[in-house]
Amino acid sequence: MNTIVFVEDDTEVGNLIAAWLSKHDFEVTIEPRGDRAQEVITRLNPDLVLLDILLPGKDGMTICRDLRPVYNGPIVLLTSLDSDMNHILALEMGANDYILKTTPPAVLLARLRLHLRQNPLIPRPAAQTPAASGSVLHFGLLSIDLINREVILGAETILLSTSDFELLWELATHAGHIMDREALLKTLRGVSYDGLDRSIDVAISRLRKKLYDNALEPFRIKTVRNKGYLFAPNAWEKTGS
Repeated sequence: MNTIVFVEDDTEVGNLIAAWLSKHDFEVTIEPRGDRAQEVITRLNPDLVLLDILLPGKDGMTICRDLRPVYNGPIVLLTSLDSDMNHILALEMGANDYILKTTPPAVLLARLRLHLRQNPLIPRPAAQTPAASGSVLHFGLLSIDLINREVILGAETILLSTSDFELLWELATHAGHIMDREALLKTLRGVSYDGLDRSIDVAISRLRKKLYDNALEPFRIKTVRNKGYLFAPNAWEKTGS
């Protein structure tokens, strides 16, 4: 399990992101004050540091600059400030990445994992299962590549929109587990399910069609009545339905 210190003063945002990362095998410590961040990071020596920019006591840019000479792990700025100048400044201060808070959680997770894989100081697990190999998932003839945003089924490249790809990735990373509409909407769009929104259902139908699932009796992305959807990990041994 990788460790993260997340410096974020917005309690709701901090808890939401920490809960998401915790579900994906991260141990997250939240520090709300910028002027206490370096002491906490030095003491805990986490695998990765996640920094907001606008913080009480000391801003994230300054923390990054002061931290870089004494901390060798990845430093990632996570912010709502969509500014090219801030992005450039963060990298010049020693940050490894600059990510907007509007970035879908699945993409945030992939980018954090990428930085951890690229850090030679972080121990790697001895082996990984095919369905948990990081940025590429394999299920029979199906391959889903997060970094290149590519889906291949058999010898065919499946073209998906950004939102449909992110939905597929979310389902596939929870293969064998039921995902309800509320969880999918919250993760992919940041909104709560009101009981009427059918956008997830429509997207599921598009995925099924493109992935050659059976429209009448889906066996790859199954509907579990009154519960949600389940990505079947063992249903990809052939290309057609």
